[in-house]
Order: sequence, then structure tokens, then C-alpha cells
Amino acid sequence: MGEKLRLGIDVGGTNTDAVLMAGQEVVATAKQFTTADVRDGVIASVASILDQSGVDRASIKAVMIGTTQFVNAFVQRRDLAPVAAIRVALPMGDGIPPFSGWPDDAVESVGGHRYMIGGGSYFNGTEYRPLDEDALRAAALDARAKGIDCFAISANFSPIRPDIEARAAAIVAACVPGAMITLSSEIGGPGLLDRENGAIINASLGPLAKRVVASLQQAIHDLRIDAPIFLSQNDGTLISTDVAARLPIMTCSAGPTNSIRGAAFLTGIKEAVVVDIGGTTADIGFLREGFARETTLPNYLGGVRTNFRMPDLLSIGVGGGSLVRPDGRVGPRSVGFRLQQEGMVFGGDTLTATDIAVRAGHVRLGDPQAVAGLDAALVEAALDDMHLQIEDGIDQVKVSPEPLPLILVGGGSILLSRPLKGTSETLRPAHAAVANAVGAAIALVSGQVNKLYDFRTHGRDAALAQAREEATNAAVAAGAARDEVEVIDIRELPMSHMRSGMVQVRVRAVGPLVGHA
Repeated sequence: MGEKLRLGIDVGGTNTDAVLMAGQEVVATAKQFTTADVRDGVIASVASILDQSGVDRASIKAVMIGTTQFVNAFVQRRDLAPVAAIRVALPMGDGIPPFSGWPDDAVESVGGHRYMIGGGSYFNGTEYRPLDEDALRAAALDARAKGIDCFAISANFSPIRPDIEARAAAIVAACVPGAMITLSSEIGGPGLLDRENGAIINASLGPLAKRVVASLQQAIHDLRIDAPIFLSQNDGTLISTDVAARLPIMTCSAGPTNSIRGAAFLTGIKEAVVVDIGGTTADIGFLREGFARETTLPNYLGGVRTNFRMPDLLSIGVGGGSLVRPDGRVGPRSVGFRLQQEGMVFGGDTLTATDIAVRAGHVRLGDPQAVAGLDAALVEAALDDMHLQIEDGIDQVKVSPEPLPLILVGGGSILLSRPLKGTSETLRPAHAAVANAVGAAIALVSGQVNKLYDFRTHGRDAALAQAREEATNAAVAAGAARDEVEVIDIRELPMSHMRSGMVQVRVRAVGPLVGHA
């Protein structure tokens, strides 16, 4: 096989999936349980598909990885580092201090250390107060004395004036050698509080991100695969391992986004509802022009409001490992990755949604005799509940009453067998169980701008042209082939509360990796 191969890997909370692709062809797939050290699960999955395919490792030219490790860590409040949140805004911007609206356990997990510093700019970039460098040095040294080396720096309208945060970061780095510093201007849009929240979350994940990315790199090295490694981010496009280690928050929704992109690839459909059912949850999202539809509203990560790019998803507690109660209700509790030990068809004594699917004859898995004695009424009630929960979820996230095609993916898609309300047809493509890894393997490189432009001064056409050029350049800088880059999304949001011609413009450009067009 002389064609360049791509290796797609999805490291989820329950399973680690891998797929080997040659152009548009799926060559081999594998699914293994995720391990405490992600390295072992990756090696097991990739070794399996190498054995199946017999390909020469040297023909693998790129490795694309999606992972939910970071979002799981923040949601579960584990492996988080203490953070010093520094806001450069005084004498303005002190009405709602950092960590406002955070769940108590989230504040406790990252320490809740906050510092308010003088400096900042207006919406048009005009500085209203120089950076108070003395106060900033004092804050950095105080944090260092507390043993903190992770910092989140935010400033008013920093997407317009990122230099203010950059100057603050240089001072902090001089005071705290080796500090891990997140700038809010790299995380979100104009809204200070939501952008600051994202920066704090990212900073808390910094040490974990370094360990996980290093472990993934080590796994590929141990597999003797000499190819560049990329991680997929929330919009389903790629970033380098260096960027992922520095900005792990950009990868938090990569898993479901990859599933949606994989569903589009496997079916050839660009507008549809996608339901990805895993071991613990079902993620319901939408395909829009072949990409996951992004939310236009602030979103919540582990109970904390943010405004960075996220797919518009609804997650409900129905998965292959979901517990089934005596009255037939399913979830939200799940045995998760312990399904193979605790599920009845695998020799355990816990009734799960997978056992119901096997008893109903949807799939042959494990020992069907272990569930042959289940009451038929209980099986029917559980099937009714699972279908009803999915139908309700689809109804919550649909924006049109018109029925759309439904694409079912994920290992838990075996749970559903009936037509669902609000959909026109149900598609179960080949390789649906590893659609997330397929989505990673086919991922493109993207560039995006999200800034305020003065339409009154520069004119709308000129401003949009500038935004398109900046997004294209960002995609090329990330590794895209310039000739193949396309602008796929342009959004304008007039700042009607301001007496000016300022308009928030978001432009997204995507293209294939150089050498993989």
C-alpha cells in the first residue's frame, strides 16, 4: 500500500478507539478500554490495527488524536493545579471579581486566589490606565510565596489590546521563573468574565496537559511511528501538541465533535442530527455544512460559564453502561469502563442498558443466556425509556420543526432500534462504533478570528476582507495548505449598546494539512 496513511485516535473516558485511513478508505479499526496512563490504551489500540492491516509503520504520515481527558479532569475536580487569577482592569472592572458564579467545589479545587491590578483599555483600544507594574510584581511574588506557578491573566478588551496581557505575562514570568501563564486573549471573545473563566480553567489544567501530551507522544514513539502528531480541538480541527499542552481547554469537546465530523464523513451527509452513544452518555449534536454546529451562547464547563468555541451539544445520561432500575428507567448512573466486569452478559450482576439490548436481540454480545430470564415487561419499559430520553434530547436542541436525518454512532448505538420522533430516517454507517477516531483522522487545520472591527471608519467590505485574510493566515500558520484553505463561516454581531460602528466579527477558515490535501 503506497498511499500515505493517517492514524486517528480518540482517547475517551471509557474507550480508546483507533482507525487507520488511506485517503477516503478505512483500512482498519480497533477499540480498547482506556487506561489510567493513556499511553497503555493508545499502544494497545494502535498495535491491534497494525496487526490487522500489516501495513508498514513508515507509511503512516500523520497522527491525529482527540481526547476528553482534560474536560473529564475539570468536571471531576481532579488533577487540577492551584491558580493565581490576575485581572488587569482597575479602576474599572471590579464590580464582579474573578471566580464569581463558580461552584464552591470548583473554586476550592483551584484555590480561588485572585488579584486586581490597575490598567486596561476601552473597547476601541485606547488605554485608560497604564499597567500598574509594581502592583503586578507584588501579586506575582505573593502567589509564588504560596507555591503557585500557574497564572491566568485577563484584561478589559484584551482581544483588541492583547499587548497589555502580554506585558503583564512578561513581568510575571520574570518574578516566577518557570511559571505557566494563560492569557485570556488566547481563549475567548470580548466578554471579560467568561473569557477570564476560560483562562483560569486552562491554567488549572496546565500541569496535567503537559503530562498527558507527553504520554501520548511517548506512546507513538514506543510504537515506532515517526510522524507528526496533532490534537483535535473543539471545532473538530487540528492543533499542534505544543499548542494543546499550552491551551488544553481548546480540546475539551474534541470527542463529540470528532464523532459528528466522523458521522458526516461516513454517510456523506452534511446536514443532520447526530447521536453519539458511548458508555456513560449520549451526546446529541447537529451537522451544519459538514461541521459540528457551534453554540452562539455562553457555555458551561463543569458548572463554570465560558465563551470559547464549543459545539452545540446536549449530553444525557444514557449509554451502554447505564444502570437499569427495577421500574425500567435507564441512567444517569453508569458502570462506565467497568461494563466488561459488571454487566450481566459479561458475567457480572449489574443490569445495564447493554444487557437490555442483548436481551432484546439488538446485538449478540457476551453470554446472551445470562439475560435470557429477564422479564419481558422490564425489557420493554427500559427500551421505551431510552428511546424517549433520546427523543426528548433531540427535541431540546432542534432549531426547526422539520424532520432531519439521524446518524447514530458510537459503541452504544446498539441501544436504539426504533424510529425516533423529529427525524426523517436513521442511518447507521459502517465503522459507526469508531466514528470519533474517523473524525480525528480526517480533521482539517483551522484558523479563526474573533475581534471587534470598526465598520463606520473602515467600511464593512474592507473589515470583512481583513478578517478573512487574518483567519486564512492563521490556518496556514497552523499547518494548512494555503491553496486549499476555505472560509467556511462568517458571523457579524453589531455592538448596538455602543455609540460607534464597532461590530464583532467571527471568521473561520479551514484547510487540509500540507501534504495531505
